Amino acid sequence: MPDQNRKDVDQLSHLGSENTVYTFEYDPTQLESFENNHPGRDYFVKFNCPEFTTLCPKTGQPDFATLYISYVPDKKMVESKSLKLYLFSFRNHGGFHEEAVNMIVNDLVELMDPRYLEVWGKFTPRGGISIDPYVNYGRPGTKYEEMAAKRLLYHDMYPETIDNR
Repeated sequence: MPDQNRKDVDQLSHLGSENTVYTFEYDPTQLESFENNHPGRDYFVKFNCPEFTTLCPKTGQPDFATLYISYVPDKKMVESKSLKLYLFSFRNHGGFHEEAVNMIVNDLVELMDPRYLEVWGKFTPRGGISIDPYVNYGRPGTKYEEMAAKRLLYHDMYPETIDNR
């Protein structure tokens, strides 16, 4: 492993820690990044997060979702354990589904400055309605901005069969 990569990995505080502290109040400082070893190549990284939980800001009842987080990295990538701890931090956060997904996009863009990022929340129904907010970001002034506009327009043209809710 090149020296820079070793230094980068050594700065991660969550990875490999046996003293993990779980925070259940929204905390973007949980997020950590590391250097992308392949910044000259476009590729997607996708996280499937089936245990996302937040609270309804009006009733305090829990809302459950599977989050799909996909991005095309540039120089930085999000460390997966830090992402898990960050998502746990929404546990007692009161926010509407759409707000939570937008907050996640904003925090990940600030952390990594990716070329492209999208987050799709598939929330379980409450009151007979499920809400599936989709938010994306493409770096302004690049082909990724155009990609984001197209993916937003066409992201749900062929919805999946819902058989798990």
